[in-house]
Amino acid sequence: MSPVWLVLIGILSVQFGAGIAKGLFDEIAPTSIVWLRLVTSAVVLVAIARPVLRGRSRSDWLVVLAFGTCLGVMNWAIYQAFARIPLGIAVTLEFIGPLTLAVIGSRRLRDLLWVLLAGLGVAVLGLEGGSDVNLAGVLFALLAGAMWASYILLAGQTGQRWPGFDGLALASVVATVLLTPLAIGEGGGDLLDLRILALGAAVGLLSSVVPYSCELVALRSIKASVFSILMSLEPAAAALAGIVVLQEYLTWEQWLAMTFVVIASVGATRSSRTLAPAPD
Repeated sequence: MSPVWLVLIGILSVQFGAGIAKGLFDEIAPTSIVWLRLVTSAVVLVAIARPVLRGRSRSDWLVVLAFGTCLGVMNWAIYQAFARIPLGIAVTLEFIGPLTLAVIGSRRLRDLLWVLLAGLGVAVLGLEGGSDVNLAGVLFALLAGAMWASYILLAGQTGQRWPGFDGLALASVVATVLLTPLAIGEGGGDLLDLRILALGAAVGLLSSVVPYSCELVALRSIKASVFSILMSLEPAAAALAGIVVLQEYLTWEQWLAMTFVVIASVGATRSSRTLAPAPD
């Protein structure tokens, strides 16, 4: 299969997994469902990577702990945003984080224009308002974006210190442990329901295992610049998942705002390879 199609399948899998997860929020708290997703990905990644723990320095562990913390907070925050605002809007706002990182420090006017275009998209969302957009949801999405940017920076350091998937596997364990008290506190007995556990595992497979696998294969034969541009389609995929799974129909102003952010993301990634996928 073409690597482009593999990336697109991974993108759709992530967002439709998010749509299914949001559909469960009436039965189980967002924190608990994201915890089930992280448990699934952690188990699969640890089984695949089988990370070696001996001989690691204090700095190695500090980096992977920070990486796992970012991963946990990022996933928690975006699911909190999903619970409050439409998927497409949440992912659009989340993209502000890595997009800003992609152009930070640049002195080229063109890169400044991408930031301004993304800012215009956010401004359109703010001016449009509507009953389906609230401040808490927006702030959670922006927090997820900030954690995504931090995730990208820490991913490089983790990759240098931990071979293969070792760092990501251990970070997934850290994220899972970090959210365990909140998940138990909010989910309670629901986490013992076999149906909920099965659906949570399905969300984990769709949102983590399938896209990881697709991206791993695709990155062997696709240019990083092309991959980054394809990843810029995430907001549109999230909006599509929202329509199909949740019947979340966006206004034309919201579609316009999303278009601005997607165009800005594509433009920024054409001149920078900093934008990278995140298991959100």
